[in-house]
Amino acid sequence: MTTVRLGTGIGWRPEIADAVEAMPGIDWVEVVAENVCRGHLPASLLRLRERGTTVVPHGVSLGLGGAERPDEGRLTALAERASTLGSPLVTEHIAFVRAGGPLTASPGIEAGHLLPVPRTRDALDVLCENVRIAQDALPVPLAVENIAALFSWPGEEMTEGQFLYELADRTGVQLLVDVANLHTNHVNRGEDPAKALAELPLEAVAYVHVAGGFERDGVWHDSHAHPVPRPVLDILTDLASRVSPPGVLLERDENFPPPAELERELDAIRGAVEAGDRARVPSAPEPVQEPTAAEPVPGAVRERLALAQTAVLSSLVAGTPVPEGFDRRRMRVQARALAAKRADVVAKVAPELPEILGGGYRPAFLAYAQTRPMTGGHRHDAMAFVAHLLHPGRLDDPRTRRALREWHRDRSGPRPRSHRPTTRLARAARRTLLLR
Repeated sequence: MTTVRLGTGIGWRPEIADAVEAMPGIDWVEVVAENVCRGHLPASLLRLRERGTTVVPHGVSLGLGGAERPDEGRLTALAERASTLGSPLVTEHIAFVRAGGPLTASPGIEAGHLLPVPRTRDALDVLCENVRIAQDALPVPLAVENIAALFSWPGEEMTEGQFLYELADRTGVQLLVDVANLHTNHVNRGEDPAKALAELPLEAVAYVHVAGGFERDGVWHDSHAHPVPRPVLDILTDLASRVSPPGVLLERDENFPPPAELERELDAIRGAVEAGDRARVPSAPEPVQEPTAAEPVPGAVRERLALAQTAVLSSLVAGTPVPEGFDRRRMRVQARALAAKRADVVAKVAPELPEILGGGYRPAFLAYAQTRPMTGGHRHDAMAFVAHLLHPGRLDDPRTRRALREWHRDRSGPRPRSHRPTTRLARAARRTLLLR
């Protein structure tokens, strides 16, 4: 297992691209893989690459913890991004993001977010096989990340540390350890971060994520939109006292502060790592184990996992009953969080909708999302939402109806919308007139 020394990095986002380029001491950046296209890399990323800054693509949609085998198209796209960026590794999550489909003979549904897999033997067998499939399809090593969770699965058979240890032992995959997610699981699930770190195969750590969040009504939300709290930095110090992390990265996805504040957070992260370095007791490195040989996962195992994940996801996004054994309050919190995130992303990919609907956008979308799960991407979701609103009796204001109909017609016609500036301006003016 080859470990790449990365140093201190930050998550690259378009909103802070200029600030990231100007920041001192940035050794590398991580980019959401699905947000960059081959042949159309943002100029900022190209400049970073030209001056030797390492760029690592971080996938969010592969769903390695799902019951289905990884989608070949998504794997090909992730491999292309790694090659285009000249990355030394790629990363993904230990999560499921969709359910339903052929294994359950039911329509496929999307979570729009990362959901925890049960820590059971069945789920581990499926995850290991999916990770091996991904490793074979990627041109560089893969590292997988532990996720934050708002709820627990009943009947789990392993702790998080045990689950991750077996995964790395059986597949040789590297680990992206998110210390903010360890804190989240401490607050939400009562899991001891120190115990999880003690059980991890530390020689498999590729790098570390650090991020902020907030607590509400006893539930910690991993927002990536708030300052990094002291407990998260303390977990980072604990990890660094056990092993020298090859890389540490600050994640921030929204509510971006001034560059000086981001730099102070990076300094605090460096300080937490240095404190761990000073406390580390030298020890002999653990021998690297060769991945164990694997038998194919029986179809019945995938089917059992598929049924369980579909029941959970359906209860979260389609209003079906919560499966037996789950904490109903936590499931309601997760359902609200998924709907809110879905509304936020649709507003970003279709910014005209909040403009047309004004203050009514969010309550209308949340009401729509209660029983209508996402079945495709967020752009498809925006189209389905507008089609829902255009049904008779759902909009009282004729001007809003006309503006939404115009918006929907522009995007669902037989020909793609014109990219000429004059045409776009004319359409925007027509929407404005319809709203008056």
